[in-house]
Amino acid sequence: MFRLMIQKLKKNPKKIVFTEGEDPRILEAAARLLSGTFLTPILIGDPEKIYKVADEECLNVKGVQILQPHAYDRMDAMVERMVELRRGKMTPEQCRAALQQGNYFGTMLVAMKEADCLLGGATYSTADTVRPALQLIKTKPGNKIVSSCFILVRPFATGGNQVLAMGDCAINIDPSEEDLVEITQEVAKCARMFGVDPKVAMLSYSTHGSGKGPAVDKMRNVTQRLQDMMLDFPVDGEMQFDAAVNPSVGQLKFPGSPVAGYANTFIFPEITAGNIGYKIAQRMGNFDAYGPILLGLNAPINDLSRGCNALEVYSMAIITAALAE
Repeated sequence: MFRLMIQKLKKNPKKIVFTEGEDPRILEAAARLLSGTFLTPILIGDPEKIYKVADEECLNVKGVQILQPHAYDRMDAMVERMVELRRGKMTPEQCRAALQQGNYFGTMLVAMKEADCLLGGATYSTADTVRPALQLIKTKPGNKIVSSCFILVRPFATGGNQVLAMGDCAINIDPSEEDLVEITQEVAKCARMFGVDPKVAMLSYSTHGSGKGPAVDKMRNVTQRLQDMMLDFPVDGEMQFDAAVNPSVGQLKFPGSPVAGYANTFIFPEITAGNIGYKIAQRMGNFDAYGPILLGLNAPINDLSRGCNALEVYSMAIITAALAE
């Protein structure tokens, strides 16, 4: 999976901003990226602190680009551009103050085309990564929300990998029907980036009307709306998880469905189910989980778990840069 992404990036290398350049996990990932030729890291932080941590961790980051907000030589132009992007919601003084923070400064580097993408969240919260992205990068034309996807990967005993996509497990707390229509399309696009031919199950505690309630109605209505759109991937629901992944159960309840029993892309009705669901798969199903991958933005901005390790940072950097393709 990553080999194909790296091959594509070698043909068109990208620059990625790390908002927490002094973190040892970020530095270890950056050192590994520096040894390649497909992705150039930009670290935000104090050069002295960065090199001190690198020496302590025996990491070679010689030649890495380090930017410090208060020493940035284009700060005046950055402030001016941020004022334009905020459209009167922030004064120049407020913008200059915000840009002393790595999350805002890094996001503006992407907004000003000084970098192609950004990865943050090793110490920042998800909100602290998403907020600047929404304010400065904004959503793509036709998109009204930012959503998220987790990609779960587990090796088959016979070789190759099982790859699943799940959304939205990190951003939208209780998405509306309209939100779920957009989320489904974005998650399916993301799944395809990882080589998944999406078969989308709209999950619920009900299968084909077996249960009642507003959440059931929501998933049933979204399924119908998506099917009416004549998309280039199959969608079915509402269905319980066993009907989505077990062919004998799924085909009994949805005879002839291309999704029921064979789903590889899962849409949850709200964040509680989604977050719990992907973590169960990760911890008890022995899947590697990559994400949250943020969807719907004009440029790739991604969030790390604060419990991430250096390998996860490295992997998410590749994923984030691949989205820039």
